[in-house]
Amino acid sequence: MTQQEPLSMPLEEAMRTQRAIRRLKPDPVDDALILHLLELAMKAPTGSNAQNWEFIVVKDREVVAKLGRLTRTAMKFVGPAYERALRRRPDHKMQRVLKAVRWQVDHFDDIPVVVVACLRGVVPPVPRIAASSAYGSIYPAVQNLLLAARAAGLGAALITMPLWSTLLARRALGLPLTVTPCAVIPMGWPIGKYGPTTRRPVGELVSLDRYGNRAFL
Repeated sequence: MTQQEPLSMPLEEAMRTQRAIRRLKPDPVDDALILHLLELAMKAPTGSNAQNWEFIVVKDREVVAKLGRLTRTAMKFVGPAYERALRRRPDHKMQRVLKAVRWQVDHFDDIPVVVVACLRGVVPPVPRIAASSAYGSIYPAVQNLLLAARAAGLGAALITMPLWSTLLARRALGLPLTVTPCAVIPMGWPIGKYGPTTRRPVGELVSLDRYGNRAFL
């Protein structure tokens, strides 16, 4: 594998233009690039510096297809909820999101690389703080991975539909009971372009000292 050059995109540019890219070309992605991005992902902090993560890079077409079947099964249940939400709020942006999600579901088997982020150990459902602490040791790394993918020009998105059944996901990936899948990141060269994201003004969502005190408006 060839040595990868350091990513040169400024961090703020990557953060301002990062978005969920679901429409991906089937073109292959070099292993060296994926490993470079995962190395950057694993620069993220973990609780007690445990570094208790595991990443499965899925390229085998049969395994990708298994994850695709899990995704389509989940979509049978999630899809109607999307439709009901859209009927209540006929938002053009939501329509675009739904179309992109459906495109990804329909073309999942063609995605060149699927990264599954996992934690060693069992994530306890209760108490809630225990689950929050556990996921706090994987999601910073996932965000690093998404930002690194953006800086490299790759499309990526964090999804969880393939994990609707942890049992079936474990079977598809050959995971032992001591490893918990937490997030799925399909990756590839994007169809279309990245662009600046639109978000609500920060003052509308930030409170000072107590909830609802919109002091920064």
